[in-house]
Amino acid sequence: MAVAVAVAVASFTGESTQMPLRLVRDIGRISAAGFGGGFKKDCADLARRVSLLTYLLEEIRDSVVKSKPIGDVLVASSSCNVSLDELTVALQAAKRLLPAASNFDPENTSDGAARKIAFQFQCVTYTLEKALENLSYERFDISEEVQEQVELVRLQLRRATERYGGSLNSKKLSRALSEPLDKETDWKQPNPRAIGSLHLDNVGNVDHEVKVMDDFSQKGDSLQGLGENQTNQAVEIPKNKSVSLEVCQPNEVNVLNKANAMKNHKGEENRKPNCTIPDDFLCPISLELMRDPVIVSTGQTYERCYIQRWIDSGNTTCPKTQQKLQNLSLTPNYVLRSLIAQWCTRNNVEQPRAIINGRIKKSDGSFRDVTGDIAAIELLVQKLSSSSIEERREAVARIRSLSKRSTDNRILIAEAGAIPTLVSLLTSDDNLTQENAVTSVLNLSIYENNKSLIMIANAIPSIVQVLRTGSMEARENAAATLFSLSLTDENKILIGGSGAITALVELLRVGTIRGKKDAATALFNLCIHQGNKGRAVRAGIISALLDMLKDESGSMVDESLTILSVLSSNQEAKAAIMKANIIPVLVGLLDTGLPRNKENASAILVSLCKRDPVSLACLNRLGAVIYLTDIARNGTERAKRKANSLLELLQ
Repeated sequence: MAVAVAVAVASFTGESTQMPLRLVRDIGRISAAGFGGGFKKDCADLARRVSLLTYLLEEIRDSVVKSKPIGDVLVASSSCNVSLDELTVALQAAKRLLPAASNFDPENTSDGAARKIAFQFQCVTYTLEKALENLSYERFDISEEVQEQVELVRLQLRRATERYGGSLNSKKLSRALSEPLDKETDWKQPNPRAIGSLHLDNVGNVDHEVKVMDDFSQKGDSLQGLGENQTNQAVEIPKNKSVSLEVCQPNEVNVLNKANAMKNHKGEENRKPNCTIPDDFLCPISLELMRDPVIVSTGQTYERCYIQRWIDSGNTTCPKTQQKLQNLSLTPNYVLRSLIAQWCTRNNVEQPRAIINGRIKKSDGSFRDVTGDIAAIELLVQKLSSSSIEERREAVARIRSLSKRSTDNRILIAEAGAIPTLVSLLTSDDNLTQENAVTSVLNLSIYENNKSLIMIANAIPSIVQVLRTGSMEARENAAATLFSLSLTDENKILIGGSGAITALVELLRVGTIRGKKDAATALFNLCIHQGNKGRAVRAGIISALLDMLKDESGSMVDESLTILSVLSSNQEAKAAIMKANIIPVLVGLLDTGLPRNKENASAILVSLCKRDPVSLACLNRLGAVIYLTDIARNGTERAKRKANSLLELLQ
C-alpha cells in the first residue's frame, strides 16, 4: 500500500505540473514573437504575468508533495491536484486568447467582438488568480522568494480583473474559458459602464509595473484602455450611501459633499465651461480630486492621507467594497496620478497642492507647518530652464544645497515643480550640472512623497545613463538614488527592468570604495525581488562578489556576504556560486571572519548545501565541522541556528 501511495505521489508531482509548465513555456514563445492589434497592451501584461509562474511550477515539479496521514498511510491531498487543474484550464484559455487578441483589428471588427475579447481577459485573469489563491504552499517545498513572487502576481491579476469591471459567475466563466474565440457569439459585457467610463481622453499606455507612458492613437484608445492601465473601476458604492471616515452618510449629504468639494477646489474659476472632474479622479472617501492616489489590497484607489487615517482608526476593510483588506500596504498609483496631471493641464485646472497656507497634510490627516522662502525657490526652479549654461549651473547647485539642508526645503522644491526639470538636466553635457542634478534628485528622494513624483517624471532611464557614463561622483550618487527609490516594492520591478543592475555591477567592480558601497546597497535591495536575482547573476555579480571576498583589504566582505545570502536561495544564482568555487572562501571566513561575517557565511552555506551531497562532502574535506561547532556555541543567535543546521546536514 505504501509503495502504491509513493507511486501516486510521484505521478502527481510529475504529470500534474508538466502540462501547466509546458503551457507557460508555449505562452512565452508566443510572447517572444511580439503582440499587435487593439489588445497589444493586455496581451503583453497577461503574458508577462504568466511567465513569472515558471519558477513556481519548476519548484513544484522538483518537490515531493507533503502528504497527510490517513490511518497508517500517507496520502497526498487531492486539493493540490484540483488547484493545478484549475491553473491548467486558465493557462489553456490564455494560450488560445493571446493569438486571437493580438490579431484583433479595431477598424474592421465589431464592438461586440471587442467586448468579447475584453471579457475573455477578465475571465482568464480571474481564474488564474483564484487558482493561485487555492494552491497550498505547505504541500510543496516552495521557497519564500517564489512565494513572494506568486503573491505579487496574484495581486496584479486581482487588480487587472477588477479593472475590467463587472461580475462573474461559474456559467460565464465556464463558457468563456472553453469556447473557441473564432466563434461569433453575442457576448454581453457584464458592466458596459466600465468600458465607457474608462475611455478617458488620451489615456496613456502605461504598464503598471514598468510605468512607461506612451500615447495611444485615437482609435486604439478605447480598446487598449481596457487593460492594466485602466483607472479604478471595481464594485461601486450603493446608491444610497457614501463613505466617510466615521460613518456612512445619506445620499443627500453625499451629493452636497461632492458639490462642495468641486466648488472649493482651487482653479474652479479657471476651469473650462462644462468641465466635470471624472469620477475616477475623486477620492471615494473625501470626494476631492486626488493628489497622491494609492491602491489598497482590494484594488481600489484612495487619496493617501484619507485611507491612511481610515486604517489608523482601526478599520481593516476597504471603505468602498467592504471587503477585508488582505494587507494594509498602500501602493502608489503612478498611472492615475499621471492621468490626473494630464487632465488638469488640458482643462486648465490647477492641480491639487500639497501645501495650503504654509501647511502640508500628513498621512494621519494632521497638518505640519512648512517654513521656507517659496518665492525664492520658485525663482530658482525657473532658472533651471534658462538658456544660459552658467545660470542653469548656478541654479542647480543652489537647489542641491537647499535640498540637502532640510525636509521643508525638499517639500517646497518638489512643490515648485523642480523634479521634471532636474530629470531633464540629468542628461546635460555639462558634467557639473549633471552631478548637481543627480545629487538634487537623490536629496529630494529622501522625502517619501517625492519618490512617486520622481517616478512619474520617468527619471529611471536618465539615472541609469548617469550611472553608466557620468563622472565617478555622479555615478556614486546615481547608485544611491536607485537605492532610495527601490525602497518601494513596485519600484524594484521597474528599476530591475531598466538595465540598472548591469550598470550597478560594473560600478561594483571599478568604483571607489564609496561607489562600491553605494552599488552594493542598491543591488542588495533590488535582489530582494525574485525577478532581479537572475538579472544580477547574468550581469556577472557572482564573480564581482568573489573578488570582493578575496580582497586583502577586506573592506567589502560584509557587503559581499550580505548580497550572497540573498542570492543563494535562487537556483540560477546557486549554480553560479558553485561554479565560482566560493565554498572554500566561505569556510575560511567561518574560521577568521568577524561575528557578522560568520553568521552570513553560515547562512549561505546552508542554502548551498541543502540537498547537495557534493557540497556537504566538500565541507567535510575542508574541516568545516570544527568551525561550525565553535559557532554553534559562541556565535550570534542567527549564526548558532545556521551552524546547527549545517552540523545536522553533515551528520
